[in-house]
Amino acid sequence: MDIFIEQIIKRDRTLRDRMIFALTIILTFAIPGTVLILALKNLIIHYFVVLGLFAFLMGIWAIWFVRSHQDSEYEYQMVQDTLVVSKIIAKRKRKELLRLDVHNIESLEKADKVGDLRVVKVVEAVQNMNNDKDNTVAIYSFAGGGKRALFFCPNEKILNAMKPYLKKDIVLKVFYHRG
Repeated sequence: MDIFIEQIIKRDRTLRDRMIFALTIILTFAIPGTVLILALKNLIIHYFVVLGLFAFLMGIWAIWFVRSHQDSEYEYQMVQDTLVVSKIIAKRKRKELLRLDVHNIESLEKADKVGDLRVVKVVEAVQNMNNDKDNTVAIYSFAGGGKRALFFCPNEKILNAMKPYLKKDIVLKVFYHRG
């Protein structure tokens, strides 16, 4: 029997995303506004008014572009014994972040920050990195040597699909709260 389960998590906008969006709006109105004021005072030639109008129209497009690219989601797919994590950007573009054989997971526990993890690479595929009650970190080894960390928010279906392929001590710790 083939196993295929998927889950989609919408990423929250961060302070950095909000700052970029605000800067885009400010520049959209500030540059053409400055050009218009200078043209009305006859400090620049009226040719620049056309450039200011073009800059305003490009700014409107930039606002749409920035806002749509900040709407991203993470998709977790459990196919047999493989967990596939993908990032969906603006509901148009999909980028596979990770293809993980569940047998390679060495640790699976609730966590909110990278903290003092000694890993080579961290993959963040969570709704909000500061949400410690939903975030789970999976430490796994990879072929090149060393360890990596995956922060994700699996639901019960994904965890139950992973259960037969996880190591026994991880199953006891996560599902039965022992050890």
